[in-house]
Amino acid sequence: MAFSLTWLPYVLINAGLKVAESPGWETRGHGDMGSVKGVLCHHTATPGKNSGNMPTLNTLIKGRPDLQGPLSQLGLGRDGTYYVVAAGRCYHAGEGSWQGITSGNSSFIGIEAENTGGRDDSPWPAVQIEAYHRGVAAILKHIGKGPEFCAGHKEYALPKGRKTDPNFDMDEFRAAVGKILDGTAANPVLIPVETPAAGDKPARATLRRGLANDPALVKIVQTKLGLTADGDFGPKTEAAIRAFQIKHGAVGDGIVGPKTWAMIDP
Repeated sequence: MAFSLTWLPYVLINAGLKVAESPGWETRGHGDMGSVKGVLCHHTATPGKNSGNMPTLNTLIKGRPDLQGPLSQLGLGRDGTYYVVAAGRCYHAGEGSWQGITSGNSSFIGIEAENTGGRDDSPWPAVQIEAYHRGVAAILKHIGKGPEFCAGHKEYALPKGRKTDPNFDMDEFRAAVGKILDGTAANPVLIPVETPAAGDKPARATLRRGLANDPALVKIVQTKLGLTADGDFGPKTEAAIRAFQIKHGAVGDGIVGPKTWAMIDP
């Protein structure tokens, strides 16, 4: 049975963010969440800046020897892609308090952003920080809360000093989230809605699950990937696109935008 946070990817997608769903996320968790009251921000603190976009994803799903996974609802890759890990409660908070809330795992959605936490991974990629701001803002808007209900793990954790993540200024972070919520932030750079015409190639719309996609374009993609060309952009088509993207060194977000069109139908 699916847990209650099945709205997570749609809220992020509607905010113009890149999203990749890990298989089985809808039924993954340590039971269901309680009433969601905010967001808790983390960084992974795992080594290996050059080891990939989200090398910690498997750990977030399966856990560590000392702590059973899932360890957060979301992972945030260095390129700004949100990886949806779980729709249920996750072990990410531990003992602490923020805004009088002490039930961290039951009350806060956890986001683990890929960063070593060291000088080798600073400054953070601008695209990752932008996605962090916008993802948190999208979640807070959905649950009807302001930026004060976003906390860093280092702010929530007790005793004070027990945690140091994330390693950026949380007051500045909340200010940026607040500007997005009140509409004063600059517009984000979104995936283009259409790939421009080039040579003998016509303009082609971006395809993604959940949109009113052109069946003829979906059939082109399905044919190229060796699928049944029924024109329906369902979960099997999305999974095949993700696998194709990963195989070709791209982010497996399941979205057929300009870059993926160029790989699928060069």
